[in-house]
Amino acid sequence: MALGDAWQVTQMSYHEKEQQMEIRVTDTPALWRQETCPHCGRQTVRGYDHAPERRWRHLNVCQIQAEIVCALPRGECVECEKIYTVRAPREGRSRGLTQEFEAFVLTLMREMPVKRAGEILGETDQKLWRALFAHVAAAWTDLSWDNVTWVGADEMNRKKGHNYLTVFVDLQAKRVLLAVAGKDASVCERFAEELGKHNGHPRAITQIAIDMSPAYKKGVREHFGNATVVFDKFHVVSQVVQAVDEVRRLEVRADASAREQLTRTRWLWRKNPEAWTAQEETRWEQLQTKPLVTGLAYAMRLQLQQAYAAPTAAQARKRFADWCRWVRTEATGLTSG
Repeated sequence: MALGDAWQVTQMSYHEKEQQMEIRVTDTPALWRQETCPHCGRQTVRGYDHAPERRWRHLNVCQIQAEIVCALPRGECVECEKIYTVRAPREGRSRGLTQEFEAFVLTLMREMPVKRAGEILGETDQKLWRALFAHVAAAWTDLSWDNVTWVGADEMNRKKGHNYLTVFVDLQAKRVLLAVAGKDASVCERFAEELGKHNGHPRAITQIAIDMSPAYKKGVREHFGNATVVFDKFHVVSQVVQAVDEVRRLEVRADASAREQLTRTRWLWRKNPEAWTAQEETRWEQLQTKPLVTGLAYAMRLQLQQAYAAPTAAQARKRFADWCRWVRTEATGLTSG
C-alpha cells in the first residue's frame, strides 16, 4: 500500500488471540504542505488536532486478517477558519474498508453471491453490499448515454406477488441502463428524464423493443416520438405458443376423435422439434398425418420462427408477409368450412 510522504507506518503488530494483523499509520508534517481545504479550495491548512482512532479492513497479510489503524488528523484553514477531518489514506468508497480491500471484494462478488463472499472474507454481507452500492452510485454519476439509440424494455418480477420492475437496456452496447419500479406508462417518463441526466436525449432513440403492453406503447408514444416500436421476438413467439395451446384446448373440447389423439400431447406442441424426447418424436410421427387443426397451428408457429431466422431484414419481411397471408387464408377456410 503506497502511502506517499504525507503518511507513515509507525507500527505493525500481530495479535495471536484475535488472529489479526494491526498496521498503525500516522500523518507527517508533509501532509499540511499539500493539503487543500475542502471548503474554500486554498492550500492554507494547518494541523489542529486528531480525531479518535478508526479502523479500516485491509488485504490479508500471509492469510492473516489485517487492519489499518489511524487517528485521523483534523485541519484548520487559515483563510475560511473551517475545521475538518482529513480523509484517510487509501480509504475506499465505503466506511471501514481500504481501496485495495474493496477492489478484492468487488472481484469476488462478480463470481459468487455476496453472502458467500462475506463468509470467505470474514465480513458481513451488509458491509459488502454497502461497498457495492457505493461504487455503483459513483459509476452511475459518471455514466454517459450519449450514443444510446436502440433501447429494449421489459418487465421482471422482483419478488413474490405483483411487484414489478421495468428494465431498460442498450441493445447495441448490451448493457443495462436503468431499472424502474412498476410497469405502467410512467416508467418511460422516468427513463426519458434519466437520459437527459446522462448526456442522452429521448429524441435520439430511434428504435425501442417492448412487449405488446398497452401501457408500454402509451409511454413510448408520449416520450419517445422519434422511436420505431419493435415487438421483441420472445413475446411475439410466446403469444403464438399460447395460441397453439388454445387451439389444442378448443379442438379437444369440440371433437371427440381429436380428444383421443391429443391426449397427453400438451408439451409436444410447446417445444421446438429439436427439443422433443424420443417418445415425443414417435408421437409426432403418429399425429402428423392426422387432419388436426392443432397440427396446422403448430406448423404456423414453426414457420413464424423461420422468419426470425432469415439472414437479412428484407428476407425476414418477405417471410413474415407470406406467413401473414397463409394464416389469413387458412383462417378464412376454417371459418367458412
